[in-house]
Formats: sequence, C-alpha cells, structure tokens
Amino acid sequence: MDATTLFIIGIVGAGALALLGVFTIAYRRGPSAEPMTGTFDRRAVARDKARTAQQAAGTSSVSVISLTEEDVERESAPPPVDPLLEREKLTETEMGVTRRSFFNRALLAIFGIYLIQFTIASLAFAWPKLKSGFGAAIDVGNLNELRAQIIQPDGRMVPIFVAAAQSWLVTMEESEIPGSSFEGLPVLAGAAAGEPGIMALWQRCVHLGCRVPSCVPSQGFECPCHGSRYNFHGEYEAGPAPRNLDRFVVAMSDRGNLVVDTGEIVQTARSKDKTIAYPQGPSCV
Repeated sequence: MDATTLFIIGIVGAGALALLGVFTIAYRRGPSAEPMTGTFDRRAVARDKARTAQQAAGTSSVSVISLTEEDVERESAPPPVDPLLEREKLTETEMGVTRRSFFNRALLAIFGIYLIQFTIASLAFAWPKLKSGFGAAIDVGNLNELRAQIIQPDGRMVPIFVAAAQSWLVTMEESEIPGSSFEGLPVLAGAAAGEPGIMALWQRCVHLGCRVPSCVPSQGFECPCHGSRYNFHGEYEAGPAPRNLDRFVVAMSDRGNLVVDTGEIVQTARSKDKTIAYPQGPSCV
C-alpha cells in the first residue's frame, strides 16, 4: 500500500469521525423544557406542616391555624414576577445564529471540506504523467553521437544506459529486421545510408522485474537474480524469462535526436532466428 492510498484512507477516516462528532453533538438532546410559572400558597404549606405534626403526634384532630398580621400582609401582596417572563424577546435578526443553525452550518462546512480533499487526492492518485518523466516521450540526444558512443573502434558494442527512460540503447542494422521478431514494429529508428539504427530496451527483466545489467564481454544482458540471458538486441537466450526483453517505441525528432516513448511498450516473443550471435565472450553472471 503506497503513501497516496494511505493518505486517501486517512482523509476518509477523518471525515467520517468529524461527521459522527457533529451529529452526536447536534442531536444528543431534544428541545429544553419551558420554565415553571405560578403563585406560592403559604396557607397550603402551613396546613401541610400541621398535618405532618399531627400525624407524628398520633392524633387525627384538626387544629386551627392562626395567622399573624405579617402573614396576612404577605398573603395579600402580589406574587413575585419571574424575571425570565419579563426578559425582552429578540428577533431572529437580533439573535443572529442559533445553536442548531451553527451546528448545521458546521456540518455542511466539514462535509464540503472533506469532499474537496477527497477529490484532490483522487485526482493526484489517478492523474497520468503526460508532459515529462518516465511514461512520456523522452529526447535522449543526438542520434550520431549516441551511435558513436555505442560502436567502439575495436568492433565491440557498449550499450548506453539512459536513466530517465530506464532504457539500454543498442544499435541494429536495418537489414536484420526482416524475418525477426521485430519486423513491422516501430522499435528501430535512425537506420539510413548503411548506418545502423538504435533500439531502446527496457532495463526490466521480463521474468520477475529485476534490473538487467549489460555484459560487455559476452555482448549481451544477463540478469543477476535468476540467470535469464539475452543477446545484444535483447533477444531471449537462456533462463526462466518467457520472452525477449521489452522495448519502447522510438522515433526521430526534427533536430535529428532520438526520442524514446516510454509510454509505448512493445513485447515480442522468443526469437526463432536470432539477429546476432551470443555469447561472444565470457559471461558476467
């Protein structure tokens, strides 16, 4: 699981927790009860106290309760006014945002941020590399200069490794294409006027994906992981590899440079008629 997948999972989890928290806070209790209002009956309280005292004394007689002038004045006085009833009621405009409105807006804001983050992460995960880097067309340099670096004065061939394209550049005569596994495929460019063209072999072994180094003494490519071997043109020679080395589509630019399209991979079956001898010297593996 790569870092981008973990990032997306984290965003989804954080959004889910945020939504759960907002719903829990907003709906944990219903509307609050209305305040209690009414008058206070002091006579009833006095009768209740007398009845409680009689029951405690074990008698059922009813005693007459006498009220003082102070009690009469308190009884005749108007009941106290509840300050909650006298408070000034505010309009919705004056009140502003209510608690429920605040939580509803917070819920919508969190959900919107979550959707934006999820969309950005999804686009970053799925967006292809269209302009540069591996997976696009890469200009690897002037064809004549590359050819001169590969063909040595003593007749040996030394492949050029291009890290940006993950490719080994090798030369091949155009006359060797007919009847080979590469006939009719756009895998050779720059062959003209008796000069060989150049192919771009993917460095990845077709067996289990190990990086395959070149072996100059044997004039081929030999995988150090499981012993698969290929000749100088990337044709299968030995080992568990199921086919030839994969290669990229190549073409010439207007400036005479070789362009390797790393977004176009060409696979070919094991060659029956090899285009070059292998090995031409001791092996490296």
